[in-house]
Amino acid sequence: MTPEERRAALAKIADEVSACRKCPLSMGRTRAVPGEGHPDTEVVFVGEGPGYNEDQQGRPFVGAAGTLLNELLGKIGWRRDEVFITNVVKCRPPGNRDPEPQEIAACAPYLERQLAILDPALVVTLGRHSLQTFRPGARIGQVHGTQQPAPPATGARDATTASLYHPAAALRQNSLRETMLADMARLPQALLDSRARRAGAGAQATPNQAEPRPPTAPEPDPAPEPAPAPEPEPEPMSVAAGGHDPDDQMELLLNQ
Repeated sequence: MTPEERRAALAKIADEVSACRKCPLSMGRTRAVPGEGHPDTEVVFVGEGPGYNEDQQGRPFVGAAGTLLNELLGKIGWRRDEVFITNVVKCRPPGNRDPEPQEIAACAPYLERQLAILDPALVVTLGRHSLQTFRPGARIGQVHGTQQPAPPATGARDATTASLYHPAAALRQNSLRETMLADMARLPQALLDSRARRAGAGAQATPNQAEPRPPTAPEPDPAPEPAPAPEPEPEPMSVAAGGHDPDDQMELLLNQ
């Protein structure tokens, strides 16, 4: 797919989400929140469900949790417009309660199609319910900061998943901020490793290799010069951020 084709395919899904009536969450929403980000990204963040601010604006991670997510991305040199961010459910659960299994199931085809279109190298799960989509049975307190291959059935056919706490948990429990920062700091290397695996290269990046640049679409090369071309760097990645999980008291218990 070209970037234009991916953008059009993602826009089609967004239109379908906005008109969706597959579960009761559609009855109470102000606006659906399909997700947003760069169509050429290699990194997708998947939260749990929209909160109040997201429901009002139709955009993911625009509340306090989104502000913290933007901060954490900045710490590793990434921006939210260079990644793609979405949620396992696209409409706000009433009172920011946990999304229910049937609601997650109703939205699952949208997420699968988004991931199939983007074909990311790295999927970052944010929170307990997102984790269960990609690592069923895992507990966030035990696996945060770790990576493993994504199940192809999720739509991410050749991706690595990295598991993080949801930023909302760090807002409620300040000690998790440092944990989240440490887990986020592992993502650039996880992306490099996934790139190498996908390219069939067995060796990991060497210490003097350039760190992964923020995932933005490559710009056209300037007119060629007579000097020999340098050794190619990894393709720039694009990423999209957004989404806001509901308050999760159970997750707090797991965090302890």
